[in-house]
Amino acid sequence: MPKYFALVPAAGSGSRMGGMGNAPPKQYLALAGRPLIYHAIRRLCEHPQIQQVFVVLAPGDAHFARHDWTVFHSRLTPLYCGGETRAASVFNGLLAARDALAASDWVLVHDAARPCLDAAELDRLMGELGDDATGGLLAVPVADTLKRANREGLVVRTEARDHLWQAQTPQMFRYRLLIEALRAADPAVITDEAGAIENLGLKPKLVMGSARNLKITHPEDLALAELVLKSMM
Repeated sequence: MPKYFALVPAAGSGSRMGGMGNAPPKQYLALAGRPLIYHAIRRLCEHPQIQQVFVVLAPGDAHFARHDWTVFHSRLTPLYCGGETRAASVFNGLLAARDALAASDWVLVHDAARPCLDAAELDRLMGELGDDATGGLLAVPVADTLKRANREGLVVRTEARDHLWQAQTPQMFRYRLLIEALRAADPAVITDEAGAIENLGLKPKLVMGSARNLKITHPEDLALAELVLKSMM
């Protein structure tokens, strides 16, 4: 039977957070008394079906070792092989973990900056995709009105939001399929794993996610995430 593994790309700096000077990369900013990435990793390590969680770090990352990860025991493996882009980091991580995974095993790629993933969402993702030929991702239908702007920041038109979804993570695909898709993709263009799968002509399945599974992008998101985490306790 195929097994489930998780991979967390965490080699970036999080430039949109506006960090300056000696500020740590976004994934190490404090959230509820722990580094941000701790909460993302915890959600994965605590799920009984996930065999192992691989976190892909920048080769020169000196922050990870400063924190205590012993609560996760042997279920967490750091890989210091991150690349210049998300796609490169995921691809490098998959190569580094190849001895642990079979071709048909599922890999759940999750953002280090999504600390509020719920176990119910993981169950739903695995339940709906377990027998799927392609795989898929958590996502939510777009609710806000969308405006197309020109270079001057003026509205050109209002975009129809019918059938539009906002992609989330985890994104779940078979090991061999995902590594082949990323090998064939341009890492400078691909922004998520589903995009690489789409480039092969395949159609990933959308699985209903939750607005609580927010991504920390701007400084004010940290306060909102802390409130969500408290509500999940």
